[in-house]
Formats: sequence, structure tokens, C-alpha cells
Amino acid sequence: MTRPVLNSMLLGSTDPDRLKTWYRDAFQAKVDGYGNLDLGGFGLVIEHRDDVAARAVEPGRFIVNFAVDDIHAAAGHLRTFDVTWLVEPEDRGIGVFATLLDPDGNYVQLIQMKPEYYANR
Repeated sequence: MTRPVLNSMLLGSTDPDRLKTWYRDAFQAKVDGYGNLDLGGFGLVIEHRDDVAARAVEPGRFIVNFAVDDIHAAAGHLRTFDVTWLVEPEDRGIGVFATLLDPDGNYVQLIQMKPEYYANR
């Protein structure tokens, strides 16, 4: 048996159309023939769920991470969506990180790693 590959994630929402539109526009996602978002080869599936609250009850249970080349440009783009920032872009030594909330209150993190991080992997 070959090793499994993580290729997608499902986000449940009480308003999936709003959430899907936000991720599509905020991260320039392509939409496949099934309405799922393609984020650089990783699929984000957003569906209506009756077993979730309108706002994330435990928003830190998972964090949607986006690797970006220019965190300040990405943050500037996201500011046009009037997002709530938990952490503005800040240098954490090995990279620059920022954390914001999506419309359902899930944590979304931007990460711009420094070149030495990749050199030492």
C-alpha cells in the first residue's frame, strides 16, 4: 500500500456560499467542476453542515495555513475584505506570521518563511 497523501480539507458552514466566495476571492482560488476550491493543488471543500454553529466554537482546533511570498502584500489584500486580525504580520525569527478570522470565525494564518528555513530542511 502506498502512503496516503493529504489533498483536501472540508470546512462545514451554515452559510457555505458566503464562506466559499470569501476564500475564493481572498486567496484567488480556482473553482473546480464540483464547486470545490483549488488552492495550489490542495482542495478546500466547503459544504453546508447541520452539526456546526454559525461561528466556530473552538477556532484554534485547526488553522488554515497559507504560505505566501509577500506577507505584507497578502495582508494588504485581505484588509480590503475588512477581516478581523488576531495577529498582524510579525517576525517570529524563522518567518513572518499573521493570523486572522474567516467569516465563520475560523483561524486563518499567513506564513512567509525565511530562506534559511528552507535551506536547513
